[in-house]
Amino acid sequence: MSAIDLTPVVSAPARERRISARIWSEAFASIEFRIGLVVFVLLLLAAVFYPMFSGIDPTKMNISAKLTPPLLMGEGWSWAHPLGTDQLGRDMLSRSLVGLRYSLLIGISTTVLMLAVGALVGLVSGYFGGRVDTVLMRLTDAQLSIPMIILAITILGVSRPTIPSIILVLGLAGWPVYARVMRSTVMSERKKEFVRGAMVLGATDWRIMFTLLLPLVLPPVAFVAVLDIARMMIFESVLGFLGLGVQPPTPTFGNIIADGRKYLMNAWWIATMPGVFLVLTLSSVNLMGAALERARNKIYGGA
Repeated sequence: MSAIDLTPVVSAPARERRISARIWSEAFASIEFRIGLVVFVLLLLAAVFYPMFSGIDPTKMNISAKLTPPLLMGEGWSWAHPLGTDQLGRDMLSRSLVGLRYSLLIGISTTVLMLAVGALVGLVSGYFGGRVDTVLMRLTDAQLSIPMIILAITILGVSRPTIPSIILVLGLAGWPVYARVMRSTVMSERKKEFVRGAMVLGATDWRIMFTLLLPLVLPPVAFVAVLDIARMMIFESVLGFLGLGVQPPTPTFGNIIADGRKYLMNAWWIATMPGVFLVLTLSSVNLMGAALERARNKIYGGA
């Protein structure tokens, strides 16, 4: 059988894709988005390349250099350790940047997993409706009734946490919000003329869903996902602080801050430095997400 030509019915999805491109363009034109993007890219590059090329092992102990203060912050500071060292003489700059690397990895991967699972469930539920919708939405409601952090603590508390397990647990705990949003959007779009036209031309349900509806409804949800990267990074740090994140000696924001709380009076930089990197990263992501949201409201409000 020859492929079905959907060209006559793609004008509406094409219009929405043009609107999505306008949203990105409008957001990029704002100073907030550019500042957030520059800060985020610089932090990302530092996290990826500095530990690799500096030659400093973030897990190597040097007791003779323990509790070295940051540059110009007290007696005994050293250019070799610009952000100081911890109680075991480990370099705080390399440890903070490696912690940032893991935090970004978990935050971005978890958000992608949540978006993928939620979008698929919401797309199928909204398109088919009926019993399929009822079953999937009851599962979604059951998942929504359990707070994400409680579910993560419960599962990770009975197993040895690893990066894949943390991503999997957080991702499978956070997809229901995306499923709900996707379902409501698909239910409104499936009644429009371009979907009926595709049905008349003989397109299969799955082709309509993934060729017409998914590219149409995914961009608005993806804008919201940008802000979820910051939220997942916070969750990862909380789990690490509680001892349920990536386990030592691998440095993460959570376990570095947890170790540093014992030295707040005489070595404040141990807990402060990773906190500064976390705040900068979250602020940059929030600036980009807020700019995208303002651009979306402006364009849809004037459309």
